Amino acid sequence: MVVSHPLVVDLDGTLIKTDLLAETANRFLIENPFLFFKLLVWLFMGKNVLKLRLAEAASIDIASLPYDEELLTWLRIEKSQGRHIVLATASHRLLADQVAAYLNFFDEVLATDSTTNLKADAKRDALVNRYGKGGYDYVGNDWSDISVWQSAAKAHVVSNSTNLIEKVRSHGNLGLIMHAGKPPMAVALLKAMRLHQWMKNLLIFIPLLAAHQYIYVTSIMQALLAFFVFGLTASSVYLLNDMVDVEDDRNHARKRNRPLASGNLSLFHGWIAWPALLVLALTLAGPIGVLSKSFMASMGVYFALTVAYSLRLKQVPIVDVLTLAMLYTMRVIAGAAAIAVPLSFWLLLFSMFIFLSLAFIKRYSELRTARDAGKIGLLRGRGYDPQDLELVSSLGGSAGYAAVLVLALYIQDTQTVKLYATPVIIWLACPLLLFWISRAWLIAHRGQMHDDPIVFALKDRLSWAIVSLFGALFVLAKVVQ
Repeated sequence: MVVSHPLVVDLDGTLIKTDLLAETANRFLIENPFLFFKLLVWLFMGKNVLKLRLAEAASIDIASLPYDEELLTWLRIEKSQGRHIVLATASHRLLADQVAAYLNFFDEVLATDSTTNLKADAKRDALVNRYGKGGYDYVGNDWSDISVWQSAAKAHVVSNSTNLIEKVRSHGNLGLIMHAGKPPMAVALLKAMRLHQWMKNLLIFIPLLAAHQYIYVTSIMQALLAFFVFGLTASSVYLLNDMVDVEDDRNHARKRNRPLASGNLSLFHGWIAWPALLVLALTLAGPIGVLSKSFMASMGVYFALTVAYSLRLKQVPIVDVLTLAMLYTMRVIAGAAAIAVPLSFWLLLFSMFIFLSLAFIKRYSELRTARDAGKIGLLRGRGYDPQDLELVSSLGGSAGYAAVLVLALYIQDTQTVKLYATPVIIWLACPLLLFWISRAWLIAHRGQMHDDPIVFALKDRLSWAIVSLFGALFVLAKVVQ
């Protein structure tokens, strides 16, 4: 049966859980970071001009956008029953037409053009002129849709906002209510900050333990502050990295659920949050903090290296894993700088080899998943091909075993003899480390490794037991005569 009223659907925040203006601006800034001023010039010329210029300058993957699957299912059912479906959006027509062509069930497309920004009252006027007041049903999600709903026969709402739903209900034409499926913004932001990854920053405490400075309250407080500051910095970089990788993440089985990729956190909020976190970290460490200039320099190198990794280095094979290993090692360097103790040659060498092995595990897991899925050619956003699997395994295993060798040489160092009463006890740590590295690679070889080996280690009880035994051996070597 054909329904008389056309069904008009909003795009940004309704049909998709993101905003195409934010998507194109994000892509433009990532590809042209030094042309930020152009956005201001285009905006000064008018929002419709800004949308046009961004639609022309920034190409986005329409197919990977986070669509609202519940709404799509309903729209397809309505279409199958003969409903006239219209896409009406404030996004520019260049993009709206691409979305309509991809979904292939819209009969008409109304969108922003060179003269009109089709939003709020402008959208209402366009729909009323076309279909008459009360001559259409409308699906929207935002307060800017209020006037459009008021002039509709039925007002369908895609939102979690009780206040918005009640406002639409007061007009007497409320239709379907479809929840947006988004968590509160604060929850999404905390998830995007990846607080669980702060566990990696425990590496900052290694110099404190290795230099036996844990008996000094000042050193402990400085290390704790360094841990928190590094965590904020790392979260800032995670947000920036996720915005750089948003399209690649949407094509990844697990990463597509990240807040920015899934649309649970807007790219606009991401661009506000990452510099805010960085400023907060710098404020705590610098003007009101007590951390040294060398720590600030270490944190600066970490941030710059991470940004370089996000923008380019992760796409260069071998350089990417060396960079990852260096980023872990920078945490150790920062920990030494925070408490003003000299860096240990053995500790730096050990860190580079052990984290290089873990970085290779990360790449191996990605390649193994791709090969099992039958993919060929370079991985999206990476410089590796599934046929590199065996080489990556060989290099990674060798790096892990080299770390054990460095540990053995450290035990024989003359300085180690001075630090520990019975350094021979530390020898027992070597087979423990050999076992853990071998087991990690065995799990990766079986295709059971998390694509982030650090996350695997944090969730693995046996890994925690081995770390505890590892630490206990060093304690015993210190106190046993």
